[in-house]
Amino acid sequence: MESAQAKNQALKEAGAVVPTSYETFEAVIKETFDKLVEEGKITPVKEVTPPQIPEDLNIAIKSGKVRAPTHIISTISDDRGEEPCYAGVPMSNIIERGYGVGDVISLLWFKRSLPRYCTQFIEICIMLCADHGPCVSGAHNTIVTARAGKDLVSSLVSGLLTIGPRFGGAIDDAARYFKDAYDRSLTPYEFVEGMKKKGIRVPGIGHRIKRGDNRDKRVELLQKFARTHFPSVKYMEYAVQVETYTLSKANNLVLNVDGAIGSLFLDLLAGSGMFSKQEIDEIVEIGYLNGLFVLARSIGLIGHTFDQKRLKQPLYRHPWEDVLYTK
Repeated sequence: MESAQAKNQALKEAGAVVPTSYETFEAVIKETFDKLVEEGKITPVKEVTPPQIPEDLNIAIKSGKVRAPTHIISTISDDRGEEPCYAGVPMSNIIERGYGVGDVISLLWFKRSLPRYCTQFIEICIMLCADHGPCVSGAHNTIVTARAGKDLVSSLVSGLLTIGPRFGGAIDDAARYFKDAYDRSLTPYEFVEGMKKKGIRVPGIGHRIKRGDNRDKRVELLQKFARTHFPSVKYMEYAVQVETYTLSKANNLVLNVDGAIGSLFLDLLAGSGMFSKQEIDEIVEIGYLNGLFVLARSIGLIGHTFDQKRLKQPLYRHPWEDVLYTK
């Protein structure tokens, strides 16, 4: 068997550079490299400083060295602790204090605990607007969809999608226009005639069925509650003055539930003393008040869906005799 010395000797004789020991290996490599460079056989490559290996993100965050960017900002609820919190109020406190739906809405929508008369008003609005029979557009759409065999969510949204300027979605506009007119001290005549010149119908005024001698009971109930519990009803009284003027034009131009809720919610926001003028303007602009109708009417639309499925109603087809066919 050949020894290590014999192998090294054979390599030398073959022309290989062989160090005398392992300890001199590095020195021989450098010596050989420098010799090849000097002879012009190789060109040294510029040394590159290797990049620093990044620290693990989770470790860096825990040590406080970096802050990862967030993808969502939430200010109304927090579920990271032992129990969820609504606007900083723990769930257990909500139950122990006997909070109702109106109180939860005040926390999640307005980020504060409103006085009891305010949350009661919110709950009354939800109850009064939960349903208005099967003939209105939202309920009709939901019923037709449910009878087509669609699921609850599909039936619900088909009805919700009808909510807009002509059906239940005029609360925000009513609040905007009534507020602007009152704050500018316009008389009902100036307000209504000004809207007429612009070609805009007064939101919150007018009803397909109700008349001056047959008022909407929901409007009367809302007004009665507000006059009893609200510290001020200046916007509602202005809306009533506008109604008095519009009724002189036509008997169906009554204050409807959209106008009542819109004007009274302005009184709620202004009279509670818990909102600045800027906050009130923002609430009206964002669309909070229409949200109240959407929430309320969802209850009725879900009910209509269950009703049709419980009755096992067949696919709906509109009768020919109810269609005017023209050329």
